Amino acid sequence: MTTKVTDFAVVQDTFFRYIRDIVYATMITVDRRNRPRARVLLPVWEVVDGRPVGWLAAYRTPVKTAHLARNPHTTYSYWSPRQNAVHIDSVSTWAEDAASRRHAWELYVAGGPPGVGYDPVRYWRGGVADPEYHVLRIDPWRVQLVRGSDLRSTLWQPGEAG
Repeated sequence: MTTKVTDFAVVQDTFFRYIRDIVYATMITVDRRNRPRARVLLPVWEVVDGRPVGWLAAYRTPVKTAHLARNPHTTYSYWSPRQNAVHIDSVSTWAEDAASRRHAWELYVAGGPPGVGYDPVRYWRGGVADPEYHVLRIDPWRVQLVRGSDLRSTLWQPGEAG
């Protein structure tokens, strides 16, 4: 059974609890032949104006860059052995402005949600200005939460005005 909601606040606590428990997500993009490609990464999340927004510190690889240039629609999927899962359908875009890069860096250090993140200097020794440090902004248009104990699902999608 799936419950549908348009107010993210209804699912926010569960969303963050599952992500805090699972931490790593599988990011799925689509290649030029419409074949899916998966990789495991660690996005951080916040709520902005009542909607989830994710940030992904990443290397700007040729494959990821080509996939997103052709089709920015992505899915981020979290799964735990208890069968709890989060599936986030979104649009992911490179956010290369200084404010976004700094904001994502700080969210990784602080944890988004708390307990999820790391010190990015481990990978980008030059800090926010490191030329290899890039950021994807993740704007979800659909979030599905699945509770493993009974496989109940809650689906968030903003209303038409959202």
